[in-house]
Amino acid sequence: MTDTRARRLKPSASEYSVHDRVVPSLSVRVYPTGTRTWICTVDGRKASLGRVDLVPVEDARRECFRLQAEGIAPAREVPIYRAFALGVWRESWADRCKPSTVRGWDHVLNGRLLPEFGSLRLDRITRQAVQDWFEEYSRTAPGGANSALRLLRQSLKFAMERGLVDSNPAASVLPNRRPRLSRFLSRDEIRRLNEALDRHAGGRRGMQADIIRLLLLTGARKSEIVGLKPREVAGDRLRLADAKTGPRTVHLGPEAREIIERRMNAPGEFLFPSPAKPKRPLYGNLPLWQEIRREIGVEDVRLHDLRHSYASQCVIEGVPLPVVSRLLGHRDPAMTLRYAHVSDPDVEAAAERIGARISELLSRSATDPTF
Repeated sequence: MTDTRARRLKPSASEYSVHDRVVPSLSVRVYPTGTRTWICTVDGRKASLGRVDLVPVEDARRECFRLQAEGIAPAREVPIYRAFALGVWRESWADRCKPSTVRGWDHVLNGRLLPEFGSLRLDRITRQAVQDWFEEYSRTAPGGANSALRLLRQSLKFAMERGLVDSNPAASVLPNRRPRLSRFLSRDEIRRLNEALDRHAGGRRGMQADIIRLLLLTGARKSEIVGLKPREVAGDRLRLADAKTGPRTVHLGPEAREIIERRMNAPGEFLFPSPAKPKRPLYGNLPLWQEIRREIGVEDVRLHDLRHSYASQCVIEGVPLPVVSRLLGHRDPAMTLRYAHVSDPDVEAAAERIGARISELLSRSATDPTF
């Protein structure tokens, strides 16, 4: 076995091993994910010696010889999920991720993964346990369940690469299918939403009403608005340093500026602080949005669909797609096509206009030979 050959072993649908001819008790374990790990077998017990791309074959052989001389492979100390997730795994990504990403992942980790798996040893987490948890979570929040499953997969893959577990029990759990939605608010629904927000303005949930209104007025992402800081406000612009696609500018109209100016005196670091923890932004669900959806009869509309609605109104008003792309903060203009839906009445009106124009051309060509 050579380093080159070990790195070139191709993954298959199931795990398999290839033994070293120099030290037969040493083998490369190849996982379906493409991870390749050195395994030393002594008296029927196995010890992981690290990933092939990190440990040279000569080092793996020396370590395997040492274990053979001791006569037994050392018992593997497997931590519980909480200690692992909050320790080496979180340390592996927290420093290189954007602050908003860290906050989002911590929210899922502390709110969903640790309550379910935190007290279990890594090697006690089974595929069936993951499947049961995922199905239960999916009943109320299929999208949130998908996000949490992705994070669980990543953490257990990291544990496998570190030799703490032999397989990833979350790898074969299928996520929920997420159909492409083209739902956005009609003009009448926007009017009803505005009236509902007016009724809640200034009340105990006025801050939530301001957030919802800003999402519709700017087309910004929820994370961009709730995480807004006073230093990011520059007159009629928001200069966001930590947006999803990197630094970007959000342009404000008069009504949006008025909301922002009203929030500039909010206590703490954020314009929309959490009532329970003023030093943190108001992340999580907005109960007011759930209430308003039922109140105005748009229960199929998600909060993120306000971004769809903003983009769709841009398209209906004739704003060119490249401009819409910049307004939404898309790196790839092709992403904007997802939001460029128009309502059926607008499609019908366009079809009538085009049909009438073509009919006019056909009539003229029939009556005017020189046309």
